[in-house]
Amino acid sequence: MNNGSVEDFTLYSDALGEDMQVLIHLPANYSPLYKYSLVIASDGKDYFQLGRAPRVVDELLANEEIENIIFVGIPYKSVEDRNRKYEPAGEQHGAYLRFLAHELVPYLDEKYPTYQVGMGRTLVGDSLAATVSLMAALKYPNIFGRVILQSPKVGPEMMEAVEKFSMNNSFTVYHVIGSEETEVKLTNGETADFLTPNRELNELMKNKGFSLFYEEFKGDHTWKYWQPDLKRALLMNFGM
Repeated sequence: MNNGSVEDFTLYSDALGEDMQVLIHLPANYSPLYKYSLVIASDGKDYFQLGRAPRVVDELLANEEIENIIFVGIPYKSVEDRNRKYEPAGEQHGAYLRFLAHELVPYLDEKYPTYQVGMGRTLVGDSLAATVSLMAALKYPNIFGRVILQSPKVGPEMMEAVEKFSMNNSFTVYHVIGSEETEVKLTNGETADFLTPNRELNELMKNKGFSLFYEEFKGDHTWKYWQPDLKRALLMNFGM
């Protein structure tokens, strides 16, 4: 199997007023003569290390199981930074969504041979990174055409945003949650039931006519389950 390469660079964000680290996995077959879909992950370093995204992508491409993709990771700087940007009530949440849609995407479209249409751009995230991924797609449905949600943290702000959303077929949703995610430990030390709100989110999206895949896996809120699920998520979204 031929391995791709990983680029690590910094992009200054006017929306956030700070430098943002960006990780890019270019597949072994990368060439400016080909076109590539983008997969953009918040919790980016986790997806590259714990999710083993580069290896998963390399393997799927080597076996000719998926179309060409460039996997992009946006790491967070600290737990506090993650909360500020990913939480719908966080003070930098709106700015982070603008960064994704109006700064990162144009930069990637200019630097790499991308499709430059909504269905050519996928957002992926785990837990709170899944939350911000769905919020970005709801805010910018013409820019992001697919969303992969691995155990999102669901709160009233997200439910309200989905309830108000009217362009229900503008992007597809891949949504999984663990059947054992009933006492998830939060960063503040408290615990929360993730399973029930995710079921409610699924029902709401289903009733509103979203293009939706939903499944409950047997497991809890850890990369032990998200890592193997990433392969299936990519196959379902980009399978040949």
